[in-house]
Amino acid sequence: MLEVLYEDNHLIVVNKRCGDIVQGDKSGDPTLADEVKEYLRAKYNKPGNVFLGIPHRLDRPTSGVVLYARTEKALRRLSLSFREQHVEKIYWAVVDKMPPAESGTLVHYLRRDRKKNKSFASDTPTADSQEAKMRYRLVGATNRYYLLEIELLTGRHHQIRAQLAAVGCRIRGDLKYGYPRSNRDGGIHLHARKVSLDHPVGERNRITITADPPSGDPLWGEFLRLEEG
Repeated sequence: MLEVLYEDNHLIVVNKRCGDIVQGDKSGDPTLADEVKEYLRAKYNKPGNVFLGIPHRLDRPTSGVVLYARTEKALRRLSLSFREQHVEKIYWAVVDKMPPAESGTLVHYLRRDRKKNKSFASDTPTADSQEAKMRYRLVGATNRYYLLEIELLTGRHHQIRAQLAAVGCRIRGDLKYGYPRSNRDGGIHLHARKVSLDHPVGERNRITITADPPSGDPLWGEFLRLEEG
């Protein structure tokens, strides 16, 4: 069932499930974009093709806030906002170790290996690396796991996954970056919790959209109660 978080004439924002593909890839699997198009076609009785622009993406095993543009004007402006880092992006990550401090800023240089679909983090730059920055803070802890809230300051391939792994904090279920076991649903405990941005069209104010982590997951449920209480 599609969970729509926000909708107007120019935007539609949904809560992505683990395993959803934001847009088509070589797997040929059905996409979240196709599902959103079908929702719009049915709701508004639209004949023919439904326009849907994709200004940003989330990795397939992650969950959380995904924005789609319903008009070309909104897509152009949203793409520029993401590119110029005018969009505030907040993530939650459940990791197996405490970070170096309860809060701080991580700076690495990421090198992307396209054949392995993986990024490698180092403390010093190389010819083919890009600087990656993020802020984090510890939100809560259980007897086995730690919940980090992360603000992305740059947008690099697998940035959160690679940077946390580089400091010994592996995201639960993330086999690609060193966690020893997969999650049952094939996802990882990385969730796009909140997005804040200026509305791309007209005189509208800044909007903030928040998505709850996957329901039915006991660990996410425990951390959500800790955060709310």
